[in-house]
Amino acid sequence: MTEDTNARIDAVVKANPVVLFMKGTPLFPQCGFSSRAVAILDHLGATYESVDVLQDQAIRQGIKSYSDWPTIPQLYVHGEFVGGSDIMMEMYESGELAELLKA
Repeated sequence: MTEDTNARIDAVVKANPVVLFMKGTPLFPQCGFSSRAVAILDHLGATYESVDVLQDQAIRQGIKSYSDWPTIPQLYVHGEFVGGSDIMMEMYESGELAELLKA
């Protein structure tokens, strides 16, 4: 991953309290996992920034290195990597995600 790509990802993560790197957009998710992630955030009433990794190959590859996590979607809250849709679902069911988003 180039320094430029890393810096771009870092800037988005740090500039927004909640960021979802996903395939597609919240209105038109392009995979089931991204769709589930959006549904969870929307159900919790979260305000979040989304980044469509399908629009930028550098970001699509770079985000995997940035988080050291191999799959997309990826959720960041207050600059910290939270996880993908499975982790989001577990945290949602336990109430942990709602607490994290309120903080």
